[in-house]
Amino acid sequence: MSARSRPVAVAALALFATLVARPAAAHVDYVTEGSGDPLDAAAFTAEVLSEPFNAALFGGSGLLALAGLAVYLRIRPTIVDVVVLRETLAGYGDLVPWMLRLAVGLPLVGAGFQGYLFAPTLSFDPGASPLLRVLFIGLGFFVLFGLATRIASAVGLLTYAWVLLAVDPAVVLAVEYVPVFVALAILGGGRPSADDMLLAVASTPGSYYGRIDPVHHLKAFLDESTGSLRRYVPTVLRVGMGASFVYLGLVQKLADPASALLVVEKYDLTSVVPVDPGLWVVGAGVTEIAVGLALIAGFFTRGAAALSFVLFTTTLFGLPDDPVLAHVALFGMASAVFTLGSGPLAFDRWFGRPALDGDEAVIPAD
Repeated sequence: MSARSRPVAVAALALFATLVARPAAAHVDYVTEGSGDPLDAAAFTAEVLSEPFNAALFGGSGLLALAGLAVYLRIRPTIVDVVVLRETLAGYGDLVPWMLRLAVGLPLVGAGFQGYLFAPTLSFDPGASPLLRVLFIGLGFFVLFGLATRIASAVGLLTYAWVLLAVDPAVVLAVEYVPVFVALAILGGGRPSADDMLLAVASTPGSYYGRIDPVHHLKAFLDESTGSLRRYVPTVLRVGMGASFVYLGLVQKLADPASALLVVEKYDLTSVVPVDPGLWVVGAGVTEIAVGLALIAGFFTRGAAALSFVLFTTTLFGLPDDPVLAHVALFGMASAVFTLGSGPLAFDRWFGRPALDGDEAVIPAD
């Protein structure tokens, strides 16, 4: 393959994968009311793939994707563009806390005003539960402003655990909040943030604010004590994002094909790509699981993050009543993973690495 044809081949592969997996990022419960008649998941998948055309299209698409990936992994160490991209993204590491704060702060504020517990399917009456409303709005604004970021993140984790264990385990639909809260608890507010601004003021000799601020010294201590954990933030984010994808593909698609078929019927997806509705469901589920496992393993991490970002975007355009705020955290995680790369404990560390000395950049301390 010539150097000139390589970018064309990679772009063609990405376009093909996007078209095949277009509906993959949808939360089924967010766009359907109830479920269809129960279907045996294993029997449904077997019946769909027993059709010769479906089997040929499904198997051929998989083989083509694997072949394209193998070719790319073989030539990737020779592509200067990838090296330059990684070096450029390394300079954005200090912006990751800001990305993550926006990613969860905005939907938390929206959850408080609209009255739901992390996932839009878990609604509550804001008038009857004013404390819950204040809790979510307050958490959202604290995280957005980067004020007491680690404390707000810890409260967010405890609130999510309370909803999961005591209210409704269906909040696992919004499991993406967990890795983002964990990452922010390690990183702090970053820059720009109220924490960074107030620490600068309080640490200045002669500052009036420094005489009354009781916590800025604690923040400095936490920044230092979490320094060794910062390198694992990319791992936390990609594994959390991967787990969310596997859940969507396995539980919401393959294990509940009746509900997924309702999405195909509701949005007439077979008119977009004229294939069997069952193949849409199986293809979407398998694609989500594959992307999720790639993220968990740290294999082709930035490619998987870029593909997931495209999937989220096309899903929001293709499913117009899918709640946008419910996907903001996933958009933020995809952006952060694309920026940071795989981090440690990843297959990307051993296979097809570009010719760039040293590890991926660690997120700098404030």
